Amino acid sequence: MLSDKEVAFLREELSTAQNPLFFYDDDGDGLCAFLLLYRMKHEGCGSILKTSSKLDASFMRKVDEYHPDKIFILDIPMVEQEFVDKAKRPIFWIDHHEPQQIQNVHYFNPKIKEPDSYIPTSRMAYQVSNNPEDLWLATVGCLFDWHMPNFIGEFIEKYPHLLSEKTDLKTAVYEQPIGKLVRMFSFLLKGKHSDVMNSIKILTRIKSPDEILQQQTSQGKFLFKHFSEVNSRYLPLIKSAKKKVGKGKVIVFTYSELHWSFTIDLANELTAHNPEKVIIIARKKSEEMKCSLRAQFPIDKALAKALIGVEGYGGGHPHACGAAIKEKDWERFLKNFKEEIEKEKESQREK
Repeated sequence: MLSDKEVAFLREELSTAQNPLFFYDDDGDGLCAFLLLYRMKHEGCGSILKTSSKLDASFMRKVDEYHPDKIFILDIPMVEQEFVDKAKRPIFWIDHHEPQQIQNVHYFNPKIKEPDSYIPTSRMAYQVSNNPEDLWLATVGCLFDWHMPNFIGEFIEKYPHLLSEKTDLKTAVYEQPIGKLVRMFSFLLKGKHSDVMNSIKILTRIKSPDEILQQQTSQGKFLFKHFSEVNSRYLPLIKSAKKKVGKGKVIVFTYSELHWSFTIDLANELTAHNPEKVIIIARKKSEEMKCSLRAQFPIDKALAKALIGVEGYGGGHPHACGAAIKEKDWERFLKNFKEEIEKEKESQREK
């Protein structure tokens, strides 16, 4: 969590920004973090990172286009020093991935002081915004990132028809009405670029989750329609992916680039229903296998070892990682990874 001093500092910097530029990650946590901070003033612009998890000098084109007075970076694991040096503006980076070393940036990451902490960026953004009307946005962002926020009781009291009682994450996300909203925030970032941009613009103005789920306004109807179209592509994939679940410890499901990217969504759902297994969802694109790896136990070290001698890269949180492997090395990577998982399994048995 952010300290009171950090919250006050960020709140002041946002309140005095005239034209802030927000860079945020392409997922539910990143989107909700952006919405929470943007809705404090409804000023500035947002730029979503859809093709990379690294903010490098190539994104200076956005800075040159918008001419911001301040830059806020949300839920992005890596920022290159070259970008910071070229931007020549105050930069405020809020994140919860592995801490990075970078100069001339106001950097906020709870892992610096508490390496084992797991606080979604949207949770920290809600500390800053502190707007009760946006409680639902903060809840969606946290649940998307598999975190049960300490304010869930307030959410249940305000929206009992979306979550009736305190429960575990699996039940909340996959068996309660709030789960539909969690999936929706992920799916609204997929599809035609124009639909995605319109959806985000509309989300900056939506006042209640029921406006979307019950299609109470024309704006809510647009968002629900966009979600339904994307969801119709997802349902056949998750049905096929579930058929891959067998007795093995590691479950692998691949699909082609003809589909939109559902790797994170598929991996999260399969892991929730198969807590004892490691899930690898891979999408073939441009001679690469772009993967999401999930488990309810640490897999980051196994991934790091499996990448040795393989053309590819990856990393992330202990239980949730991303990777990109050259297709020619895919089978070798899988062999390495399965061997590392077996080694860790044997090590646990010995203990």
